Amino acid sequence: MVERGEDGTLDDAWGAFDAVRPRLFGIAYRMLGSVTEAEDVVQDAWLRWQQTDRGRVRDPIGFLVTTTSRLALNAATSARARREWYPGPWLPEPVDTSADPVLRAERTESLELAVLLLLERLSPAERAVYVLREAFDYPFRRIGEVLGTSEANARQLGRRARTHLARERYGDGSGASRGAESAEPDLPKPVSRTDHGRLLRAFLAAAESGDLPQLEKLLATTAVSYADGGGIVRAAAVPVVGRDSVARYVVGLFRKFGRDLSLEIGESNGRAAILGSRAGTTVALVTIDASSAGIERVLMVLNPVKLGRFQR
Repeated sequence: MVERGEDGTLDDAWGAFDAVRPRLFGIAYRMLGSVTEAEDVVQDAWLRWQQTDRGRVRDPIGFLVTTTSRLALNAATSARARREWYPGPWLPEPVDTSADPVLRAERTESLELAVLLLLERLSPAERAVYVLREAFDYPFRRIGEVLGTSEANARQLGRRARTHLARERYGDGSGASRGAESAEPDLPKPVSRTDHGRLLRAFLAAAESGDLPQLEKLLATTAVSYADGGGIVRAAAVPVVGRDSVARYVVGLFRKFGRDLSLEIGESNGRAAILGSRAGTTVALVTIDASSAGIERVLMVLNPVKLGRFQR
């Protein structure tokens, strides 16, 4: 039996922690792009919560969000160094949002694989501000408190993050604000969920049939393809760039998959995704990022370590 102290029982501590745990995981996952690393951060936050004099904590949720955000910030810094040695392109670990309605209920744009990939190009501090602001709608004053900085600096970090993401995602012609320095730019909107699904299905049909001209029509001129094999599955060692090159690579890769591969449309990170399975084992996840210009990015997760949560 757990004894009750001034700060309550461990059952009380767990109740307060468990109520906010989905949000803590959502913050850590978006910061790190890895389910395993996010779970480790949430576990560390739980251990710190246990060791805290909880009777002196006025705002348990604020304490846990702050602790998790700072732990994730530290983890993101060390993860960046490790990923410099990753074999080939690194892609975030996908999550099956069809099986996790709580995670999907948050703002899904910040959850998309393409956005998580681009977040890796920001500094950890910029990433933290973007996640807290865009995914969880925290005010900049509160974000400053969480990160131990001023409201003005948090706002500047957020503006910088949105500008970098807008330019990286759709180029300088994306429509990002270029007004006064104090103005906060608008991150360009991706295509609607319906249009994304339509494009993905057309992409799958063209890739399966080997229809190179049709595939080229679907791709933006500056399309890029990323394939993450993790050094386990053979994949392109560098991103494939340009409409023609991407189209040829995709057709070749689908041919290489073989006729015994079962392909279906599922869901990953709040968007439609192609799931490829062989003998009941998921061996590939393919999704796209698109704008009005067409498919901008093709993201292929082939690393089996990252596909374990999609096994049927």
